[in-house]
Amino acid sequence: MSVSILIPTPLRRFAGGARTVSVQGATVGDALSALAAAHPDLRTQIFEDDGITVRSFVNIFLGSDNVRTLSVGSEGVPLKDGDTLTLVPAIAGGSSASAAASVDVQFSNNEIQRYSRHLIMPEVTLEGQKRLKAARVLCIGAGGLGSPLTLYLAAAGVGTIGVVEFDTVDLSNIQRQILYSTSDVGRPKLEAAAERLRALNPEIQINPHNLRLSSANVLDLFAQYDIIADGTDNFPTRYLVNDASVLTGKPNVYGSIFRFDGQVSVFGAADGPCYRCLFPEPPPPGLVPSCAEGGVLGVLPGIVGSLQALEVIKLILGVGEPLIGRLVMLDALGFEFSEVSIRRDPTCAVCGPNPTVTAPIDYDLFCGVRGEEGEVDATGVPTLTVDQFDARRRAGEAFTLLDVREEYEAEIVQIPGAVTFPLSELPARMHELDSAVTYTLSCHHGTRSVQAFHQLRKAGFGRLQVLMGGVDAWAVRIDPTLPRY
Repeated sequence: MSVSILIPTPLRRFAGGARTVSVQGATVGDALSALAAAHPDLRTQIFEDDGITVRSFVNIFLGSDNVRTLSVGSEGVPLKDGDTLTLVPAIAGGSSASAAASVDVQFSNNEIQRYSRHLIMPEVTLEGQKRLKAARVLCIGAGGLGSPLTLYLAAAGVGTIGVVEFDTVDLSNIQRQILYSTSDVGRPKLEAAAERLRALNPEIQINPHNLRLSSANVLDLFAQYDIIADGTDNFPTRYLVNDASVLTGKPNVYGSIFRFDGQVSVFGAADGPCYRCLFPEPPPPGLVPSCAEGGVLGVLPGIVGSLQALEVIKLILGVGEPLIGRLVMLDALGFEFSEVSIRRDPTCAVCGPNPTVTAPIDYDLFCGVRGEEGEVDATGVPTLTVDQFDARRRAGEAFTLLDVREEYEAEIVQIPGAVTFPLSELPARMHELDSAVTYTLSCHHGTRSVQAFHQLRKAGFGRLQVLMGGVDAWAVRIDPTLPRY
């Protein structure tokens, strides 16, 4: 049987950049094995160490059905000629979830004029606008997704909007985080965001929550709101938001982005699946790069965040068909939307009938935080700080500095004397290296250097060390004239 397998952006670099791969196979297992044979670098991304079992954080959809939920084991699911499989890795009803309208809600003449285009819609009317004004929505994060999300909720007249944020505005944010302007660089995001939202709509309440969401504070915070909108950019917080949403009975409007790909769904609604039903476990640390490492097209969070706002408003109004039990995926590069069905997992650790997670847990431990989600784990890895490296090189010590970023990143900025040797090419080019030479590994912040270290060490290279902080630390501490990205 000839089968097409759709490859999402995070995995395309392991498939030679292909968006679609055609293989032969009578079953899903056959097709995946053929895919791995054609692109060996994909094998460890899809399968466990046994080379057979599909990893728990990678879902395989046949049409709109998750093969894990079909009656036949995933390996034995039969295929027909022309079938399409979709790889969906972790990237980390209607009226029942709506906020009840308050009979005491009143509108001023200015509000009537402000919301007039809503009021003349039969799906909204004055009653629906009352629901919006009575609603309380908590937005987790005021970054790429949180910017359009909060702006459209505020403009729509959602009466109380909570915003959780603790970061400051950086110049690199402005490319996509449209809540902020260049003059906001250096300001606390929460301060700038609240100012912008209040200026947009002074008729609503903005509740700034200047905190890092944690297991200790999440339940009390969620209890104050009707709907949670997840705009996070790391797996520990994503699982924390999911679990707390289920535990407090609040629907979770989910969005995620990476380069040109986006995902949107509604988790934790009554009788609907949660995020863990789709991804029971997070991917291994470092496998899925953050936007800071992998990049994101500036307009993409605008699209996905706007879709999240749409789902929030539909839940409040109790109209249409919210994305409960449905995952919508956007491939912006190919301008394709696709949708798959998600079923509630009867063995789910949080929303299943016999849950094992009945209170928030240690999510850093659960996700094994690395890289952009926390400090680089350099346990057992010989390291040098940029200060040590600079001092020793100035003293005349010779170094072979391998920069494992991509070529296009090296064109932006590079430590003088570094040799570009991309991590993505390392397995195929390892034979070019000399195991008798001592290599110092560098990247953007240090994450990929540690990954390169482990790959080279496993291949028998023993003379290795990692430059902590990478080129970014070099630009901060050694040569501030260099650009940062």
